[in-house]
Amino acid sequence: MSAASRAGQIAAHLNYPSGLLQDQVAIITGSAQGIGAEVAKAFAREGAKVVISDVDAAKANAIAKEINNSGGSALAVPGDLLNDSYITTLVKAAAEFGNGKIHIIINNAGFTWDAVIHKTSDKQWDTILALHCSVPFKITRAAAPYFRVKDGEPRNIINISSTSGLHGNAGQANYAMAKAGVTGFTKTIAKEWGPAFGVRANTVAFGHIQTRLTAAKEAGAAAVLPDGTKVALGIPSAQAAAKAGGAADKAPTYPDIPLGRPGTAEEAAKAVLAVASPLFSYVSGQTISVTGGRNI
Repeated sequence: MSAASRAGQIAAHLNYPSGLLQDQVAIITGSAQGIGAEVAKAFAREGAKVVISDVDAAKANAIAKEINNSGGSALAVPGDLLNDSYITTLVKAAAEFGNGKIHIIINNAGFTWDAVIHKTSDKQWDTILALHCSVPFKITRAAAPYFRVKDGEPRNIINISSTSGLHGNAGQANYAMAKAGVTGFTKTIAKEWGPAFGVRANTVAFGHIQTRLTAAKEAGAAAVLPDGTKVALGIPSAQAAAKAGGAADKAPTYPDIPLGRPGTAEEAAKAVLAVASPLFSYVSGQTISVTGGRNI
């Protein structure tokens, strides 16, 4: 048998659609920029109908427009995930967009609000735990009627974590606690909804990915809370240079990353796409580290 014939048999056996996520409906939180936006675009290129969830309405609408203008299918549903009524609205809109079905949830939204333990305020603690733990739980709970079904179609949930949740990180007790919690939640979904409904649930834990969270703090990126509080994002240049093994005025070397560089948002999105795709159809309850080899 020729290699081409064998490849054809394998493809037929796996029953790939024309796109890896063809006609699947995906809610992607925090998808107006950074990794989330790249996930939305990658999913749309593979045939998914993507729901753009983000607190920044202008950016959410822009990403949806970009996808739709490129031949994909996207719906922007902007809003504040810390508002329970918005979560209800988001799930309802996604189900209507999908003609009564939702197949994928990517719990990606979040940011960091750093401080050493003894200087972390209750507000810093509560906000980060709510956004990274309570919100994924509430979205998943609200979407349960669309996942606890037996229609023969794939369903999966991917919770985004971080190496901070796997190994801890000085100055990030709140973020590390939240991201560690995500792993336990993922495993519970896999155990509860896998046996009867075939739902897959996995965690993707990122290392150093180039986003506004790892950019120079001096660039001025910020997250704005509902009460108007501005949370500065990024890493001070001197601190980032020290971690990367160089001075602030020299090119970093990243000695702790075997691949020798940070990852891009596009690379991060491809990892999420792989986990969501039928290529990972027998993988559930796992934490996949996307780190360039860091922490091995």
